[in-house]
Amino acid sequence: MSRKSEKKKTVNPPEPETVGPDTAAAEPVPEADAAETAAHDKAGGAEVEALKKELAELKEKMLYLQADYQNYRKRTLKDIADARMLGVTSTLDPFLRVFDFLGMAQTAAAKSDNIEAIRQGVEMIIQEYIKAFEDLGVKKQESIHQPFDPEWQEAVAQEPSETVPEGHVLREWTSAYRIGDRLLRPAKVVVSTGKPVPEAPAPETGKIDE
Repeated sequence: MSRKSEKKKTVNPPEPETVGPDTAAAEPVPEADAAETAAHDKAGGAEVEALKKELAELKEKMLYLQADYQNYRKRTLKDIADARMLGVTSTLDPFLRVFDFLGMAQTAAAKSDNIEAIRQGVEMIIQEYIKAFEDLGVKKQESIHQPFDPEWQEAVAQEPSETVPEGHVLREWTSAYRIGDRLLRPAKVVVSTGKPVPEAPAPETGKIDE
């Protein structure tokens, strides 16, 4: 046997096995981790269901609130309309009586020439007007011979007077009316400027003889 044949064959060592990502993923998951994942998924699903249920309940409550609000709004509008109608009827009722008296006075004036009877009828109508105003809480405020007050009087003219002092009301064009403390309408009045000032005599002009 030759020396060359006697040489032993060299054997290369086996290469180490490499573990790739696919290999690592293929490793079995421990049973404890799998149970924890399942429990987490189950808890998450229960929480979602609870939120869905809560959302549905909130939607139902909102619908109920909307329906209650619409009913309340309708009731409020009806109450306002009823109150307005009641106010109108309560206001008109006393004036209907006055209107009846006006009709009777018109009929009497057409059949009679008695001026005194017509005057008495007009006086009766005025008294009915005053009573109707009193029933509503409306009062006439006198201003004649009173000091002029711009808070509830409107001066439309000024005139001199022998008897009424300056700055006082000489006469009324229209009267002032109040309801409680509220002014319904100011009075239009003529204010006195006091006693008339006498005009100074015109200077005499004499003709000088030449």
